[in-house]
Amino acid sequence: MDIEITKKRNVKGVVNVPGDKSISHRAIMFGSIAEGETIVKGFLRSDDCFSTINCMRKLGVNINIVKDEVYVKGNGMYLHDSHDILDAGNSGTTMRLLSGILAGQKFTTVLTGDESLRKRPMARIIKPLNMMGAEISAIDDNYAPLTIKGNVLKGICYKTEVASAQVKSCIMLASLYADDETIIEEPLLSRNHSELMLNYFGGNFESYENKIVCHPVERLHGCKICVPGDISSAAYFIVAASILPQSEILIKNVNVNHTRTGIIDVIKKMGGNIEIKDERVLNNEPVAEIIVKSSCLKGIEIGGEIIPRLIDEIPIIAVAASYAEGETVIKDAEELKVKESNRIDTMVSELKKMGADIEATNDGMIIHGKETLNGALVDSYNDHRVAMSLSIAALKAEGITKIRNAECVNISFPDFYSVLNVL
Repeated sequence: MDIEITKKRNVKGVVNVPGDKSISHRAIMFGSIAEGETIVKGFLRSDDCFSTINCMRKLGVNINIVKDEVYVKGNGMYLHDSHDILDAGNSGTTMRLLSGILAGQKFTTVLTGDESLRKRPMARIIKPLNMMGAEISAIDDNYAPLTIKGNVLKGICYKTEVASAQVKSCIMLASLYADDETIIEEPLLSRNHSELMLNYFGGNFESYENKIVCHPVERLHGCKICVPGDISSAAYFIVAASILPQSEILIKNVNVNHTRTGIIDVIKKMGGNIEIKDERVLNNEPVAEIIVKSSCLKGIEIGGEIIPRLIDEIPIIAVAASYAEGETVIKDAEELKVKESNRIDTMVSELKKMGADIEATNDGMIIHGKETLNGALVDSYNDHRVAMSLSIAALKAEGITKIRNAECVNISFPDFYSVLNVL
């Protein structure tokens, strides 16, 4: 499916973004290995999250979807042998987190994904899980399909090579099955949804800056999870309202966990007009309303500790920088190369087609902002975040922008174009 977008004068209105993808995945997985029923309200009905549901169902978990609620009847810590290959689709979260659970099971499982996911690096989880006692084989010891032979696991001390919530969460889930405590240390703090939610389910995890001490527990307990709006989805509308004149948007019920709000910090530093209102806590997660108004953005340097807090938002930040005054430098973001696409190369390539002054570096981009870009024929590379970012760039571009394979937004935000049209 291709989408055509023309220039808009402004965007105004109230936005309800879909449920947080990270929290939706975790609620289903953690509920599946808990005892009793878990009710997930506001679950993100996207392709990635349905991949998690389908995998857990194949492992014997009874999961029912009723309107906007998902009912998970937990199996407890030990699942059933699926006898089938599990397909994680396009979802790196599904593959990496589920591998941690499968490492502690009493059977062998084969876990695969689509063409894109089979190109993403898995050695970063294979190494620690094998150290804990699992037996995992993969193509070139790095790529799916993964064959995971579960085992009795042992606690380890492990320093991750990258600040990745998926890697950290995988090890945390495996630690539930270990014979002793596991200590995980990251180079930088990554998003902490697993720590917060596993403790909400009855886990015993202690966090000290970039270090987590994981204590094994005999059981988790089912509970009710209300999924807040995904700030990664809100980011597109934050930038849209910032770059278009006479715009104002209220985004409701958004997760504002400090490990995820790098996008807000960056847009504010660029001169963005953003207000956070009505902060509250929902199943251990902070939630608030976000008000965004038109701004005159200026180029800045983005790198270091903030990168793990906005890694998924860098494509839309590149759009904001393309319309900002002056130079923006994005660095320390080499992890972008191993996402659904190489997001450094794809964003540079497609924004150049629209006339942006942008160049790739080894670990990021250098962007010189312009007042306007031009409509063009661009490609999503089947990457949902690329498609949505280019759509926002098109709102201020002269003429018509046509985005190829725009249906990939279904991976995280199926109603994206409907919401955009309403604004």
